[in-house]
Amino acid sequence: MTASVLLAIDGPRATITLNDPAKHNRLDPAGLRLLREAVDKADADPNIRVTVITGAGDKTFCSGYDLGSIPAGERRDEGSDDSFEKVMDRIEAMRMPTLCALNGGVYGGATDLALACDFRLGVKGMRFFMPAARFGLHYYPSGLRRYTQKVSPSFAKRAFLLSEDFHDAELLAVGYLDWLVERAEFKDKVDEKAARLANLAPLSMAGMKRAIEQFAQASPDVPSIRQSAKVCATSEDLREGLAALSERRAPAFKGR
Repeated sequence: MTASVLLAIDGPRATITLNDPAKHNRLDPAGLRLLREAVDKADADPNIRVTVITGAGDKTFCSGYDLGSIPAGERRDEGSDDSFEKVMDRIEAMRMPTLCALNGGVYGGATDLALACDFRLGVKGMRFFMPAARFGLHYYPSGLRRYTQKVSPSFAKRAFLLSEDFHDAELLAVGYLDWLVERAEFKDKVDEKAARLANLAPLSMAGMKRAIEQFAQASPDVPSIRQSAKVCATSEDLREGLAALSERRAPAFKGR
């Protein structure tokens, strides 16, 4: 059986590939563990100067977290190193620059995976949506911070509060994407950007990356945000939202 996450190392470049295109490269708890292990291995290699994270196939980069794992798995794994939030934070904290090569649509938690990387290169025709409010999920603090910090508060509100769908040109216009290219150019452009990152001075890049992230950090009331998220995690609304999603019907939220 082929692993759902692959790591390939070629000189100074590591490439992590989400490798389950039949399921739109979605991440379940086992996949998150493999992703974190790949990130740890790449980050520990002193010869690696850039890490590319991409998806298999040409339709979807990643459809996010397996929703069937949320009711039990998300709360059970909240404190582990392989919780969704901690794996995304681990990607953001990587020593050297990271490039997310969005080979297709990006949905749910994968939208934050891309933001956890330093750069995002998209392919024309890709789509984006964050469905948390559609089924009553309160997103975790660091994901909300990345949306707000790395794009804008307006984009975060449109994505989370309105649950808007975005298309390729819109994602470039709002600043979610750094580059947008035709599919025929995609691989060459990924190689070009990765090679440029790999050829710059690694010591100064690692230090400046860390400094930029520190300067950009805000100081929100994280305990309060976590408490709000916990209330939502055990809410009737979340159970109703997941049930409605499974049954392909409109949810009837009650605010409790």
